[in-house]
Amino acid sequence: MLLASPYYLLRMRRRGGYRADFSQRFGVTPVLPAKRPGVKRVWLQAVSVGEMLAIAPLLEALHADPSVEVYLTTTTSTGHALANERYRGLVIGIGYFPVDWWLFSRRTWRSVVPDLVILTEGERWPEHIYQAEKRGVPVLAVNARLSDRSFRRMMKFRGVAAPLLRGITRVLAGSAMDAERFHELGFATDRITTTGNIKLDVTIPVIDDAEKNALRSELGFGNEPVLLGSSTWPGEEEALIAAYKALRAGGHEARLLLVPRHAERRAEVEALLRASGLSHHLRSRGAAPAPVEVAVGDTTGELRRLTQLATVVFVGKSLPPHHEGQTPVEPAVLGKPLVFGPALTNFKAISRELREAGAARTVAGADELKVAVCELWSDAAAREQMAAAAQAWQRANQGAVGRTLTVLRAELAG
Repeated sequence: MLLASPYYLLRMRRRGGYRADFSQRFGVTPVLPAKRPGVKRVWLQAVSVGEMLAIAPLLEALHADPSVEVYLTTTTSTGHALANERYRGLVIGIGYFPVDWWLFSRRTWRSVVPDLVILTEGERWPEHIYQAEKRGVPVLAVNARLSDRSFRRMMKFRGVAAPLLRGITRVLAGSAMDAERFHELGFATDRITTTGNIKLDVTIPVIDDAEKNALRSELGFGNEPVLLGSSTWPGEEEALIAAYKALRAGGHEARLLLVPRHAERRAEVEALLRASGLSHHLRSRGAAPAPVEVAVGDTTGELRRLTQLATVVFVGKSLPPHHEGQTPVEPAVLGKPLVFGPALTNFKAISRELREAGAARTVAGADELKVAVCELWSDAAAREQMAAAAQAWQRANQGAVGRTLTVLRAELAG
């Protein structure tokens, strides 16, 4: 922790928003109400924005139960801001997750005193899990997944991985593949339940035509079709700029909307756009004063709204050398034709299912991305088929929230 702290402090400074409540990372907990007889306290940790959005139906269901109260923590400043914006009325408190070292973790545990701990997706906090195990508090991993890289590492170093997993009471796996991987790591079958991915139960508020037109105007767009780069990483903006220029060279009307995964990369993205010669505007600067070819969505919590303007969506962190992938779920739920790189290892099962359903196209690199985008722009029927396939895929895979809540309630009743 000491060796890595300069790197992480620099990242936090660049991203911004970390100064407030910084002491919570060292075990200072927000003032929480005293525990009430007959009311179980749940400590739910959702690391960042994606996980925070996914837990909405779980929080709403738990809030509706008078015998349950939830303390919600997150790791990032963006997750914290989103939690305060959306969930303040559903929980007894919102805080930052402590640094996972025994002194800070123990200090927070003594203040929170939970009866049940919930971790989301790929989180494994060894000290946090140990504190739960020591106190006999069950730990549930919901929407649990293991990426290819994590699984390979844990299989290779089982002796090191064992303490990370031993204190997890139940694994609610996001897919059958994830369930099998946890089983191979040593979890007994009766400790694993394949509930499915709760993100597929998400309900995204649809903005009407008037809101879409206002949003387009704010971005500096007219009624042209929009190519969206969703949660892009370095190198992918260049590929999308090239694809956009190919569209325009082919006589297609289009606008490009870039939403970098990390808003603090705005200066880097803007430098690329200046070099490209394309007119552009950064959303963080307010409404565009004039029409532009490219808009940069360098704000937090707007991706769902911005996605609704898209004609075709490229899913970021998927072009080589990146391979982990950002989530393709939300654009699929919104019925958008998808394009992504050859391997979304963090969403392996989902990306495979989307391809097999005909909702997504895979490209090997920037050149194939250019070709795929131009083909889709020229084929409205293909886009409509992909959109319908994406929404049909979601409908076929819903129900994870209900299955997850069944297990949660059984643990709380135990």
